[in-house]
Amino acid sequence: MRRVLAAAIAALTVSTAGAVAAGAPGHAAARSGWGRPAAAPAAPTPGSPGIGDSYFPDYGNGGYDVDHYDVRLRYEPATDQLSGTTTILARATQDLSRFNLDFVLGVQSVKVDNYPATFAREGAHELVITAPRPIVSGQSLTIVVQYAGVPSQTRVDGWTGWTKTADGALAVNEPESAWWWYPSNDHPSDKATWDVSVSVPTGVEVVSNGVQPRPPLAEPGNRTRWGWRSATPGATYLAFLAIGQYDIVTDTAPNGQPVVNAYSTTLGALGPAARASIGRTAEIVDWESGIFGPYPFEAQGGVAAPANSISFALETQTRSVYGPGFWRRGSNTYVVVHENAHQWFGDSVSVADWSQIWLNEGFASYAEWLWSEEQGEGTAQEWFDFTYASYPADAEFWQVPPGNPGANNVFDGAVYDRGAMALHQLRLAVGDAAFFRILPAWTAAHRHGNGTIEQFQALAEQLSGKDLDALFTTWLFTKGRPELTQAASAARSAAPTAPVKPKSWAKIREAHDLLAH
Repeated sequence: MRRVLAAAIAALTVSTAGAVAAGAPGHAAARSGWGRPAAAPAAPTPGSPGIGDSYFPDYGNGGYDVDHYDVRLRYEPATDQLSGTTTILARATQDLSRFNLDFVLGVQSVKVDNYPATFAREGAHELVITAPRPIVSGQSLTIVVQYAGVPSQTRVDGWTGWTKTADGALAVNEPESAWWWYPSNDHPSDKATWDVSVSVPTGVEVVSNGVQPRPPLAEPGNRTRWGWRSATPGATYLAFLAIGQYDIVTDTAPNGQPVVNAYSTTLGALGPAARASIGRTAEIVDWESGIFGPYPFEAQGGVAAPANSISFALETQTRSVYGPGFWRRGSNTYVVVHENAHQWFGDSVSVADWSQIWLNEGFASYAEWLWSEEQGEGTAQEWFDFTYASYPADAEFWQVPPGNPGANNVFDGAVYDRGAMALHQLRLAVGDAAFFRILPAWTAAHRHGNGTIEQFQALAEQLSGKDLDALFTTWLFTKGRPELTQAASAARSAAPTAPVKPKSWAKIREAHDLLAH
């Protein structure tokens, strides 16, 4: 939930499969006939410089699929100097003459399968690599990139996704953050696992995704190396780093998983509210598991970012990161509910195309309404009624269709609020029994993969036995305030004439004011 670099771009065709869309296809199998020589194979071609996302067509790359990133770094908090080596394990999906990585720091060398490769820069974030030997479709690749730079001073269109803090740094952003700390195939449709290892001065903490395979190791020169491992595939923007002074608290969740919560020591008076909120992560995940299905990852937790750092929260995989603004008016469990709902909706089931962002934000926002019901602070129906009445029919809010908001509106408030309203309309249309079967069925069907709105609609129709085309078209893809259906009107008629403001209104609005941009 963060700013976007690119302007809206005309829609392009994009594969909705979980694997990376390839560049130009490889040659067909050569055929031979009696008295006729076999056809010569087609020459290898470049992998495409983008996956073909309809909003950000130059994000990601074609021609290969990544299995694993091994990121080994050295960081100097005083100067923001970052250096390191990333080893990428991948598989070619076509015969390649060259391929791209998304990355912006200075590159010192590249090797492909142990041989030095030539490389060049193209565009704002493309690293173009020409391998020293031919690459054939299906071939396993080991790509080693050595690099160094100052991420906070490395800008694309005047902006950096790396936040320098008083005591370290944060690599946290959406939809792009990997560019500033590890080379990657930067699109949610190419998921991979990670090993992240960072050397810092002793006394500085490093927090990242997953679990710690070993305790921090002492290194020469009064340094310590921290290691984190994510054994479950994830999208590149969901990997993160938090480097600085943190109080790290560990525990065990009700399901037996490790819980790692980290609190910046710079928070001062905000610290107790952060702990009172993030400290309930395991409880909230346990509750959400009863609605959305089994928790999809190997660890849980959260990170309270330093004072004067980021102004948003992000559902970084296994361990969400929260800016200090969420605690300025006291504790707020609603943002914790929102970000952890994303572990299912956005992290485990990721968008196949950034135009499908409703599958992330609409669901996480509706989770807050469900938590409000659970806490006795306002029902989802009260939330729908009050939200619907809060925006006049001529409000600009209704001009952003959450099912296709446009590249400049990916994190618009309508994606969150109207997105949640759309889910409530689905709940009314199919009934609670079917609705609460649909949610875990969706997360199970696309676990650790990608999904589309069309696939979700098809599943909802299958499980409910209802034709939902008009509902999805009206609430997700049509500009203007929708007229309420008979079911929605009946639900509202049970309420007082004037919609009741839910008790949770202030806390959820407070969170959304920071989440939506």
